[in-house]
Amino acid sequence: MNVRTVLFLCSGNYYRSRFAEGLFNHLARERAIAWRATSAGLKIDVTRKVNVGPLSRLTLDAFGHRKIAAGDPLPFPRQLTLEDLTSADLIIAMKEAEHRALMRKNFPDWENHVTYWHVHDLDKAPPEDTIRETETLVRALFERLAAPRGEPVPALSSKAE
Repeated sequence: MNVRTVLFLCSGNYYRSRFAEGLFNHLARERAIAWRATSAGLKIDVTRKVNVGPLSRLTLDAFGHRKIAAGDPLPFPRQLTLEDLTSADLIIAMKEAEHRALMRKNFPDWENHVTYWHVHDLDKAPPEDTIRETETLVRALFERLAAPRGEPVPALSSKAE
């Protein structure tokens, strides 16, 4: 079985992208589809100063409420690399307003190969809204990727900012 990869990107690889990765992989294991998720951050050097530990407590709580295994040991956030981009079959950045400019600056050849969602971070939305929006988008993406060929699939979009 050839396993394909979806890569979720956010700023710190600590909260939104890690929740998306964990939820997607949980769904993929349950349904045994040939997709797996990974995640990375676009500016780990800056966010590392405010993000304590390997994973946001908000993400851990969201996993706990959904009975999703977080991993043991928990991996620490990691910086996006060119290898991540070249090995991914699908790349999704969690918020276009934050991440498009970072892609343009750091990986200009890849800026337009990314699907940009509009999921707010803690500075713009309460955690329950961010988690709910991320879950809705990840589940829609999952159903799209898991659908047999020829069946209609949900669109990949999120609410406007």
